[in-house]
Amino acid sequence: MTEEEEEKKHVKPKDPVFVPKSTSAKHRLHIERLMKNPEKAVFIPEVRKVWKPRDAPEFVRDVMGSSAGAGSGEFHVYRGYRRREQIRQDYIDNKNEKDEKESEFQKKLEDNKNKAEEKTAKKRAKRNKKKLNAKLKKQKIEESKDQEEKEEEEEEEEEEENTGEETCFVIGGR
Repeated sequence: MTEEEEEKKHVKPKDPVFVPKSTSAKHRLHIERLMKNPEKAVFIPEVRKVWKPRDAPEFVRDVMGSSAGAGSGEFHVYRGYRRREQIRQDYIDNKNEKDEKESEFQKKLEDNKNKAEEKTAKKRAKRNKKKLNAKLKKQKIEESKDQEEKEEEEEEEEEEENTGEETCFVIGGR
């Protein structure tokens, strides 16, 4: 054997290259890589800020229309103002629409929650009423059994009293 062949024996084969075919496979690979060294700090990006257009300028110095004495350069300035204002108005409209939808959704959630609570309260009352009726019925049955037992005991006592005194009929009495 030559030296090159010996070196090839001692060299460890590298891990096979894994090409993720789906998003979940890509995430799994990323998590496995993170879990190989749990001591290493992980970068967690901050939440993106929501885009918001600049506020409308309080005082516009170059008030110029699209025609009427405007120079060729002023038209582009006017178009820029107009475009920014249009974007700002669209943003405000979209935000209002989103807020309305959110409040409508919250109201609907609360209504559904109240309906569910009423329904469960009604069923709870029905269950409690059924339990109470069953309990009362059981008590009535026990009371009637107790009464029957008392009546039977009284009858037995009467029978014992009656059997204790034997009545004799004398024939040809004296």
